[in-house]
Amino acid sequence: MWTTGRMSNAKSRLGLGTSLYFWALMDLTTTVLSSTPMPGVELETLFSDRPQPHQRSKRSWVWNQFFVLEEYTGTDPLYVGKLHSDMDRGDGSIKYILSGEGAGIVFTIDDTTGDIHAIQRLDREERAQYTLRAQALDRRTGRPMEPESEFIIKIQDINDNEPKFLDGPYIATVPEMSPVGFSHFSPLGTSVIQVTATDADDPTYGNSARVVYSILQGQPYFSVDSKTGVIRTALMNMDREAKEYYEVIIQAKDMGGQLGGLAGTTTVNITLSDVNDNPPRFPQKHYQMSVLESAPISSTVGRVFAKDLDEGINAEMKYTIVDGDGADTFDINTDPNFQVGIITVKKPLSFESKKSYTLKVEGANPHLEMRFLNLGPFQDTTTVHISVEDVDEPPVFEPGFYFVEVPEDVTIGTTIQIISAKDPDVTNNSIRYSIDRSSDPGRFFYVDITTGALMTARPLDREEFSWHNITVLAMEMNNPSQVGSVAVTIKVLDVNDNAPEFPRFYEAFICENAKAGQLIQTVSAVDQDDPHNGQHFYYSLAPEAANNPNFTVRDNQDNTARILTRRSGFRQQEQSVFYLPILIADSGQPVLSSTGTLTIQVCSCNEDGHVMSCSPEAYMLPVSLSRGALIAILACIFVLLVLVLLILSMRRHRKQPYIIDDDENIHENIVRYDDEGGGEEDTEAFDIAAMWNPREAQAGAPKTRQDMLPEIESLSRYVPQTCAVSSTVHSYVLAKLYEADMDLWAPPFDSLQTYMFEGDGSVAGSLSSLQSATSDSEQSFDFLTDWGPRFRKLAELYGASEGPAPVW
Repeated sequence: MWTTGRMSNAKSRLGLGTSLYFWALMDLTTTVLSSTPMPGVELETLFSDRPQPHQRSKRSWVWNQFFVLEEYTGTDPLYVGKLHSDMDRGDGSIKYILSGEGAGIVFTIDDTTGDIHAIQRLDREERAQYTLRAQALDRRTGRPMEPESEFIIKIQDINDNEPKFLDGPYIATVPEMSPVGFSHFSPLGTSVIQVTATDADDPTYGNSARVVYSILQGQPYFSVDSKTGVIRTALMNMDREAKEYYEVIIQAKDMGGQLGGLAGTTTVNITLSDVNDNPPRFPQKHYQMSVLESAPISSTVGRVFAKDLDEGINAEMKYTIVDGDGADTFDINTDPNFQVGIITVKKPLSFESKKSYTLKVEGANPHLEMRFLNLGPFQDTTTVHISVEDVDEPPVFEPGFYFVEVPEDVTIGTTIQIISAKDPDVTNNSIRYSIDRSSDPGRFFYVDITTGALMTARPLDREEFSWHNITVLAMEMNNPSQVGSVAVTIKVLDVNDNAPEFPRFYEAFICENAKAGQLIQTVSAVDQDDPHNGQHFYYSLAPEAANNPNFTVRDNQDNTARILTRRSGFRQQEQSVFYLPILIADSGQPVLSSTGTLTIQVCSCNEDGHVMSCSPEAYMLPVSLSRGALIAILACIFVLLVLVLLILSMRRHRKQPYIIDDDENIHENIVRYDDEGGGEEDTEAFDIAAMWNPREAQAGAPKTRQDMLPEIESLSRYVPQTCAVSSTVHSYVLAKLYEADMDLWAPPFDSLQTYMFEGDGSVAGSLSSLQSATSDSEQSFDFLTDWGPRFRKLAELYGASEGPAPVW
């Protein structure tokens, strides 16, 4: 402890000036107090006014204290130090004042004694030092007795702050199965995270800020470095699948961990991240699946799943078919979201061909880690049995596409192709054929419902439609919902059925001064046909103009012809227009020809041959008609027209006698006419024989009514003899159907039409009851009289005689 006497002796021994000794003392004091502070010790420095070897301005301050403890908890103000001047003689004439940081607020000074006190609680962590200025004044005059001087008061630290983890709580991740090594007989595991605690105390003073780390919770899985705060794994083979989350509590204690030190804690949440240390395994070694044989390509059959305890990329699977008789028929894909294998149909299935398949499916991890290969193999297999279930399939056409070529002059009802389909099922149901009418809106074709014979139903015209694309349908008899279809492409082949003709109206002009052999016009022709070898036309004068003295035709042999004059001396007034008929023939088989007319006008021309006028001069009548004559002529014409209309009207309303057939044929026909019915005679609209066999119908001439024509004439009248005798029923019906379609007066399609043709070679003969009216066989209807009076009229009509009259 420094005293006044010791300081004076020190000055004498050192032989230093006052000012130098003061600063050395200050440095020494600072050094000593920094290492071993001594609170409450007074340090006085006296500055004597005795003569010194070096003349310097002296300072007569006495510094009592430079350090003060923080966190003073006493009730009295804390004594800090004392200021004293040699000029102060204790009579109160000197006044001490204090200024600077905290003056008057934190620190106060007794202006008489110079004692400095702290009046507030000091905290080094808030402020470590204060810089103040002191001055001594004459109390009476206020004159400074000494120059103002500056000094520093440092706050001495105590251990009043515990370590704090400013970044806590912590979240960390470490891979599972992380290795744990050893260094100097101490475990050195995989680094997880570093935690850091901060102590607000002065690190340069004692051990207040010296922090030591320890683990309170989390052993034996983890450890912490006491100095650095690095957390490491401490246990080998930590398995995420067994335990994934760990809560570790770390403590930081100051004072080097000694007893009495302050401590703080933090929580570290550690998650074990996954590694690929678990191989996949199928929980089922056998799967049983089924699929319909009608399943489309890429449709799902079933799913297989290989369980992998890992997660994320380590649990990704790749499924493949490694063996089995269905490797070419089925395929397998991996669902990236659920890591399941989806088995799909790769090729069409057929229950009739193969009823079951066997697959060997492998599931493997595509991402492997070399250090865990000893835990494998990282793949597994399972067996999948797939049963094909039978379904009622639609008929199948063989072949699956038809191409037919047919000439355009084919007769109606000709079979052009046999369409064949079969039921692929085991039951092999019967097939019925039809045409999709949306593909054949013109109804050019017809298919036999049972045989599949494709026939023409209307005349074909290549010039109108050269191609037909129709769809033929095949339907099962037992299940109409099962319908198959096939495309039939029909190419209509050309035949020579169109004669060549002029493409436009040809008109030529000739001058009156034309010479013989002069070219008048070049003509050409067109033909709608398209022969295989191309078109070739021949031109000549029509037979009726073969000896035409005025003009001639020269064929150019390139499908054109020249028209030349044969003479000269044409006169417009003699004949102003010539009509030249030209015969045009093609080279087809058979040869077809037509006659075109070339109109030639005679015109007057100038010397250069330019046409001046082609109209003959008008000749005026010598005497013109008067207005009265014209009115008389028109009146006569009007009277004649009225007489003609009157005669026609009378003839229209005139009735003619009916022609009554001698044979009383019984038949029922609906006939529409305007006059009132005439009873039984109205049934004479057309011959009943028309509904018999055509060969019998053609034997006699039919009798018809004379007063009007029936709207529906018997279709047998239009039947050609060849069709009625040698054609099939289909050909006959198709021909009659076409004729009915072409007849503007035909009934609608939904009306009842009767076809009398029964075909050739029927051993049963005609089964029609309509012919019984002409039969000679007699049938007794006497039993009608036994049915009572209600049937008496019917018995009379059929010739039944009444019984004897009653006697009563």
